[in-house]
Order: sequence, then structure tokens, then C-alpha cells
Amino acid sequence: MSASARRSVLLGAAFRVIAAEGMSGATTRAIVAEADMSLASFHYAFTSRDAMLRELIGHVIENQAVAAFESLRFGADIRTAIRDGLQAFFAVVVADPGHERVMFELMQYALRTPELAALPKEQYAGYRFAVGALLETAAADTGATWLLPIDDVARMVVVITDGITLAWLADHDTAAANRVIEFAATSLAGLARPAGTGRAVHPLISAARSETP
Repeated sequence: MSASARRSVLLGAAFRVIAAEGMSGATTRAIVAEADMSLASFHYAFTSRDAMLRELIGHVIENQAVAAFESLRFGADIRTAIRDGLQAFFAVVVADPGHERVMFELMQYALRTPELAALPKEQYAGYRFAVGALLETAAADTGATWLLPIDDVARMVVVITDGITLAWLADHDTAAANRVIEFAATSLAGLARPAGTGRAVHPLISAARSETP
């Protein structure tokens, strides 16, 4: 087995162990047992468990973005495109809630581990990058123009999706989550100018511009 194939198997095993046992149960021995490998094989692929966790976060973020893109179908206007994007994301959450629990658990573990202190920032930068690409595609497909920097809008979307995810994991109220999605789509659409319009600037944009030196 190549080193890259070995890493892939171990990453999948680590994810399953964390989903079932939490971070406290995700020892190196538990991970190699799940992968049906030896400890020597683990250390051939990764220098440490924390090095593996760093790669796991990047791997899962990339796969999550791909899943959202594959299920996404943009609408004819920017509000519909945003709503469809949020619904595509939420569908991924509902289909595999364990996935989101693992991601939150990994972030909390990293925040408490000095050697991994930079990981949460990298994790959320990855989220914003993926969302930013989605927002650019939505604008291009609908002919809209974002009136704030893409990274600012992406940050808002990530905050919204985090809130939707945590609330749904707590109460599994899908109807309530969909109402939040509709509200968020309307609010975020106000940060874009549709094609061929001279619509007034959204209050959030006016406030941001007034604070710019």
C-alpha cells in the first residue's frame, strides 16, 4: 500500500472513531485497530496523531465543499441562488449529522491543544474560501455584483451556517432551520446588486463604507 493510500485509510478510520467515541476515545491504537493496521504502519504515514488530525480537518473541509457543490443547483436570481446554496449545505448536515459533530469536536480539541492552536483559524479560512467560491459562482450565474468583499460575505455565510447546524443538532427542528435559511437568503441578497439595476445600497454596506478610512 502506498503512503498516500495508507494515509487515506487512516484518515477514514480516525473520522469513524471520533464519530463513535469522541476525541477522548480517538487514541492512535484505536485508530489503527479501526483501520486494521499496525502502529508501525501509522507512524510510516504520519509523524504523530496531531499531524494526522491536521490533515483530517483539511480533508474533511475539502470533501464537504465538494458535496455542497455537487448538490447545488443555482436559481435565476441571487436570492434564490443563496437559498439553494444554504439548502444544499443543510441537506449535507441532515444526511450525516455525525460529520458535523466530528468537525465541531475537532475544533474544540484544537483550541485546547497548544500544538494545534492555529488549526481552528485554518479550518475557518478553508470554510470561507469554499463559500467564497460558491458566492462568486452564484454572482456570475445570476449576473449580480457583490457590494462587499467576497471574504466578508463568506464570513457572514459561515456564521449563519454554523448557527443553523448547531441549532439543528440540538433540536432537529428542520422546519425552523428552513425558516432561518429563507431569512438568511433575503438578508444576504441585500448585499448584492442584481444585474442591470441601480438599487439602493444595503444599510450594512453603508455602515461598512463609513467605517473605512
